Amino acid sequence: MSSAVETEEHKALRSAVAALGARYGRDYLAKVVADGGHPDELWSEAAKLGYLGVNLPEEYGGGGGGIAELSIVLEELGAAGCPLLMMVVSPAICGTVIARFGTEEQKRQWLPGLADGTRTMAFGITEPDAGSNSHRITTTARRDGTDWVLTGRKVFISGVDIADATLIVGRTEDARTGSLKPCLFIVPRDAEGFGRRPIDMELYGAEKQFELTLDDVRLPADALVGDEDAGLLQLFAGLNPERVMTAAFAIGMGRYALAKAVGYARERTVWKAPIGAHQAIAHPLAQSHIELELARLMMQKAAHLYDRGDDVAAGEAANMAKYAAGEACVRAVDQAVHTLGGNGLTREFGLASLITASRVSRIAPVSREMILNYVSHQTLGLPKSY
Repeated sequence: MSSAVETEEHKALRSAVAALGARYGRDYLAKVVADGGHPDELWSEAAKLGYLGVNLPEEYGGGGGGIAELSIVLEELGAAGCPLLMMVVSPAICGTVIARFGTEEQKRQWLPGLADGTRTMAFGITEPDAGSNSHRITTTARRDGTDWVLTGRKVFISGVDIADATLIVGRTEDARTGSLKPCLFIVPRDAEGFGRRPIDMELYGAEKQFELTLDDVRLPADALVGDEDAGLLQLFAGLNPERVMTAAFAIGMGRYALAKAVGYARERTVWKAPIGAHQAIAHPLAQSHIELELARLMMQKAAHLYDRGDDVAAGEAANMAKYAAGEACVRAVDQAVHTLGGNGLTREFGLASLITASRVSRIAPVSREMILNYVSHQTLGLPKSY
C-alpha cells in the first residue's frame, strides 16, 4: 500500500495487530471452537492493547479513531487466522450508534465497557419474515406509561449468549402519521420475556447464532437510543460500519487462505519444480491477490468517507466494498483449497471450514443481490424492480 493511502500510524497499527494475531492464530481458534468456548483471551488482550475500542471516543475510554482503524484490526486478526466476529457487532455497530446518538447516561454506561472488552453487545435486526426488507420488520414497541413494551422475533443474531445486552431494531407508531418507523432499544440479556434459542449452523466458528423472541419485554424509557423520530438515520449509522467491517472480515479470511496456498505452492513438488512454478497454479493465486487488494482499497475509501461524516457517500462505498470483498474472499478460499488438492479438505490444513465461512460474506449482513439493487437504483439511477 502506498503512503498516499495508508498513514504511518495505520501501518504501525497493522503490524502490531498482526503480531498479536500471530501469537494466537488458527490453532488457538480451532481449539476454542472444538471446546465450545469463546475466544476470551484474545478478546481481552486485544481490548487491553486498545484495539477493540479504537473507534470509540477517548472521553469514554476508546481510542478516538474511526472505522478505518477498527477495520485494520479485524482484517489483520483475520489474516492471522483468528478473526473476532463480535468486533463487527459490539464496537462497530452498537458502539458507533451509542456514541453518535446515545444519551450521556447511555454513553457512560456502555462505551467504556465496550472499549475495554468487559462488556459486549449484540445487534438484532433480521427477522424470519423480513429478510432484506427492513420495512417489513414486525417487532413493535408500544408505550405503556413511561415504559416501552417490545414484542417480536429475530433470527441469525450473533453472540447473544455472551452479550450483556442486545441492541434491538423495533418499530414504533408515529403519532402524526400512524405509520411505523424504526427505533433502537437496548435490551438487557436477563430482561423478562426475552428468550433465545440456538440455530444449528453448518458454520465453524466460536460465535453462535440465535433466534430471539421478545414476549412483551418491558423496558424503561431510557432503553430507547437516540431520537424517536430519527429512526432510519440512526439505523444506517450502524449499518455502514457493519458493511465496512464485514469487508474487513472477508479480506482477512481471503488473505489467510491465500497465504496458506502460496506457502504450499512454493514447497509442494510433484514433478521437477514446485507446483507454484506452473501458471495454472500461480496465475489464479495472483488474481486472488489483486482482487483482495482492490477490495481493500474500496474498504479504505468507505471507512474514510464514514469517518469524515459523509454518510451518503459512505453508504454507497460501504456496499461496494462489502460486495467486492465477499467475491474476492470466496474466490481466494476456493482457489486455496483447490491448490492444496486433497489436503485442502483435511482438518490439518484448516482451509475446508473456510468454504462455508467465506460464503457468509456474500450473504450477510446484506446479500450481493441487494447491493446490486442498491447500485442499480442509487448510483446508476435505474428504475426499481420491487
